[in-house]
Amino acid sequence: MADENKSKQLFWYNIALLGFVSVWGLGNVVNNFAQQGLVVVVSWILIMIFYFVPYTLMVGQMGATFKDAEGGVSSWIKEVSTRRLAYFAAWTYWVVHIPYLAQKPQAIMIAGSWLFQSNGNFVKTMPSIIVQSLCLILFLIFLYLASRGITTLNRIGTIAGMSMFIMSLLFIVLGLAAPAMTGSGIATQNMDHLSNYIPKFDFKYFTTISMLVFAVGGSEKISPYVNSTKNPSKNFPKGMIALAIMVAVSAIMGSFAMGMIFDANNLPDDLMANGAYIAFQQLGHYFHMGNFLLWIYAIANAMASIAALAVSIDAPLRILLDDADPDYIPAALRKRNKKGTPINGYRLTGILVSLIIIIPALGIGGTNSLYNWLLNLNSVVMPLRYLWVFFAFMMLNRHLDKFHSDYMFVKNAKVGFGFGLWCFLFTAFACILGMVPKIDFAQSPSAWLFQLILNILTPIVLIGIGFILPALARRNRQEKA
Repeated sequence: MADENKSKQLFWYNIALLGFVSVWGLGNVVNNFAQQGLVVVVSWILIMIFYFVPYTLMVGQMGATFKDAEGGVSSWIKEVSTRRLAYFAAWTYWVVHIPYLAQKPQAIMIAGSWLFQSNGNFVKTMPSIIVQSLCLILFLIFLYLASRGITTLNRIGTIAGMSMFIMSLLFIVLGLAAPAMTGSGIATQNMDHLSNYIPKFDFKYFTTISMLVFAVGGSEKISPYVNSTKNPSKNFPKGMIALAIMVAVSAIMGSFAMGMIFDANNLPDDLMANGAYIAFQQLGHYFHMGNFLLWIYAIANAMASIAALAVSIDAPLRILLDDADPDYIPAALRKRNKKGTPINGYRLTGILVSLIIIIPALGIGGTNSLYNWLLNLNSVVMPLRYLWVFFAFMMLNRHLDKFHSDYMFVKNAKVGFGFGLWCFLFTAFACILGMVPKIDFAQSPSAWLFQLILNILTPIVLIGIGFILPALARRNRQEKA
């Protein structure tokens, strides 16, 4: 008993900090400000109250209920539902990382451009097909390195992740302090008028909420820490609420800082790709530091992207294949080389990512347009894995009498099921409307249609491949029989 208490060393503030570092980043502020402007302040408040808080508390209960589940969400699904659905959960978790992997080489190249050229001309001048060809080469190099088991990148990723976290907080502090300390002007007029923060809840607005969902998702990463928390029924929900407050404050203050540096009523087209760099360059000039802040951020972002690329090639694939069910995943995909690397899994990753890197470049002109499109595609595809979290929580509440948990989000099974259903439907709604292209249809109908087709087909094809594998596995078994 003493050993068990000794292992439960985490308090609510530890949980909040762990969650904050793993969930939050400056990119979330920049990308959502680029799409919504000042009204994003109210959007952040709404998404925190009605989505993020229940999401994190559900994750807490799932983590506390299935303490020994090593496969994450797929293990939860296996416990509350069927092996087939557990396979689809594992497949979804892996396959949604494909567009993410396709986008990371772009981020690395943009960071390198700012580091060596100190400007954002890279996304404005380079033809998209050339950039994407370079991205493909970069990705294939990292695919090869990951297959060789390069582990030092994990340490680089930790250092870079902490650096990005510090730079995100520094951006907020310096951005808000700049007008008072340096006499710099405020770029957005009438920031003190409440009317400028009220969203117009129209169709265009709802097509942007997938980026908000994408920003606050992923808290299932911290579910294992429930078991290390002292008095989890009290400390874990307190930590999750503290996390939500920290994220909300960072998002709101960061959005105010963005409004002071950029004119919210006249945002540049390249704000998603270059916004954070322009902001740090501007802050450096305000505080007479030259490009020093810009260079530090570019280095940190490049290293974080490199580490994320390497880790995201390997980790999700291992989650899919390490506990692979032979009834659903064919032997060829589970095959490993002498080093224990799932070599055919790497090849499948390489094929799918290569297609997403090259095909869009044939129909989307301009590197900046391609960057914005791929980021928006990620906001549609990545949240699909959150659907399984909410499905698992609904199923848990259907069978609440069979499972014990030290921490309960809500004790009433019907209310719990309702929370899971709400978050499930909201996520699906955001993903579906997020497929609508963010470019003006009137300016380029053919480009708008091309993006819409890609936005619809990409998740259908990626998830659809998951239906083919069980059939191949079944044929394998029949051939052996």
